[in-house]
Amino acid sequence: MGRSETLQQFAAGRIPERYQRNIGTIGIDGQLRLLNAKVAIAGAGGLGGNLIELLARQGVGYLRIIDGDSFAVHNLNRQLLATERNLGMNKAQAAARRIAEVNSDVTVDAVPAMLDEVNAVDLLAGMDVVVDALDNISSRLLLSRTAQALEIPLVHGAIAGFTGQITTLLPGRRGLETIYKMTPGSDRGIETVLGNPAVTPALAAAIQAQEVVKILTGIGEILDSQLLYFDTELNLFEIINLK
Repeated sequence: MGRSETLQQFAAGRIPERYQRNIGTIGIDGQLRLLNAKVAIAGAGGLGGNLIELLARQGVGYLRIIDGDSFAVHNLNRQLLATERNLGMNKAQAAARRIAEVNSDVTVDAVPAMLDEVNAVDLLAGMDVVVDALDNISSRLLLSRTAQALEIPLVHGAIAGFTGQITTLLPGRRGLETIYKMTPGSDRGIETVLGNPAVTPALAAAIQAQEVVKILTGIGEILDSQLLYFDTELNLFEIINLK
């Protein structure tokens, strides 16, 4: 079954079995909004792999996955899409292969390239939401600037060790420069010291995915210019105002 057949079932008043467990939370209208939505995910590693899986299972109809990197052995500890069999494979293309096995309603546009100044506008134009699952500051800031210029909501996430952070930046809000400031030699954060365990990106990605769903369906309160910070070592969750 593909998305057109699924939409026909909804039009006929039938809820496809795949989505029946979603309806009590987001309703039929919410599910239809997801199926007709377009989301770009920059990065298909620790954060991105979990995000892609969750959004596809929830039924977001179009995912553009942007990542020029390939899987290596050191990714196996935390990157959901990495397996011992696909080492050396491009991450975006591996994501497309995975989602084809998970949900045929989802169209995946795999872009095996890194986001840069040349391609950013073309890759993000026309999207309903952009998701930051990147691992360096300069690319995050480029993503933020481009999303703001195109007036597209951006959901940001980052992790290090036991800690993570998530925020949503709507068009017209200040971008990720409120969090990151570039200085020479500082393109990576504290994760280079604290490491990247398996659980932390999964938790951050789950919250990011929920932000995407709330934006697309209009249900619930989003982290509008609020930074959700967590530290699972200390069981600490707090919200920091970025306005």
